[in-house]
Amino acid sequence: MASCIEIAEAVREDFDRIFDHLAQFDPEHAAERIREIIAAIDVLGTNPQIGRPASKNLRELIIGRGSRGYVALYRYVPELDTVFVLAVRGQREAGYKRA
Repeated sequence: MASCIEIAEAVREDFDRIFDHLAQFDPEHAAERIREIIAAIDVLGTNPQIGRPASKNLRELIIGRGSRGYVALYRYVPELDTVFVLAVRGQREAGYKRA
């Protein structure tokens, strides 16, 4: 059975920031890269504990690598069988804008 995935409203700002950066430096592939991030997050529906452990019962899903890499911060609540995606950032960014 697939887990439910809930995306925090604030993650929209993360996608906007990532898209703006991609549109500036790789405009031909910006939309495709956003779709790839979303597809990777969708994997959490069938593998909610695939991400590496982070602090405070959170996990991080590593998406891609290097300049094409991103990290999705999330919490899996087994009692609800739900993944809550809290933030997305580039792997080269220092920390999350909010946690």
